[in-house]
Amino acid sequence: MASFENLGRCARCCVCLLVLSVVISGCGSDAAVVSEEVGSMPNAGVLHASYVLPSPETDGGISVERALAERRSRRSFSDEALSAEQLSQILWAAYGVSEQASDGSSSGGRLRTAPSAGALYPLEVYVAVGNVTDIEAGVYKYVSQEHALVRVIDGDIRQELSSAALGQAMIVDAPATLIYCGVFDRISDRYGQRGRDRYVFMEIGHSAQNVYLQAEAMGLGACAVGAFTDADVSELLELPAGEDPFYLMPVGHFF
Repeated sequence: MASFENLGRCARCCVCLLVLSVVISGCGSDAAVVSEEVGSMPNAGVLHASYVLPSPETDGGISVERALAERRSRRSFSDEALSAEQLSQILWAAYGVSEQASDGSSSGGRLRTAPSAGALYPLEVYVAVGNVTDIEAGVYKYVSQEHALVRVIDGDIRQELSSAALGQAMIVDAPATLIYCGVFDRISDRYGQRGRDRYVFMEIGHSAQNVYLQAEAMGLGACAVGAFTDADVSELLELPAGEDPFYLMPVGHFF
C-alpha cells in the first residue's frame, strides 16, 4: 500500500484511497485486515488498522412490514459480541453502496442505501467498536465506496463516549455505536441555507431508520441518541473543522 504520511489533515475525507489496494485482494467471510501508517489521520504516526468488511446480504428472512411493526428503541444490551458480518450489514444499511449510478457525477458513480439531496452524501459515519469479533477496539470511519473501515482512534472509547452522552449506560454496554457526523459545506454549496438547515438532517433520519429496520431484521437492537455534548464528542473523535456530530446509535444484542 502507498504511504500517506505527507498528506494534510484535509485528506481525511479521501480515506477511501487507503483501503483500495486491500479491496483488490478481496475478502472472505471475516473482516480482512491491513495496517498502514496514516499521517493524515488522528494520532498521526500510529499504525491504524483497515478492515475490508464481509459482503452484505441483499435478502433477509423477514418482511419490511414485520420489521416496521417490531421496530423499537432498545436500550438494554447484553455483553455478547457482534460478529464482523453483523456490523458489516448494519453499516451497509446505514450508508452503503446499493448500485452503480448511470452517471458518475455528484454520487461518484455509486448510489447508497439512504437517499441524499443531489446525491451529495454530506454524512460521515463512524463506529466506536468495543466488542466485535475479528475487529480490534477503536473508532473507525466507514468508507462506503469500498465497504471498509479505517481506524482513526485506537482503543475502546465507550466509557468516554457514554460520559459525553450524559452518562447513558447503553453506550458502554453495546458492543458498537454508530456516530453520525455531517459536513454542511458538502451540501450547502449547492442548496444554500436550506441544505444546511434541512437536507442534512433529513438524510440522517433516512439512514438511522435503515439501521433500526436492519437491526430488527437481524434480531438486534438499536437506539437513536441525540442527547450528548457536541464539543465533547468532537474532541473525543478528533473531528476535523467543518465536521459536526449529530447522532449516536448503539447497536447490539438486547434483552
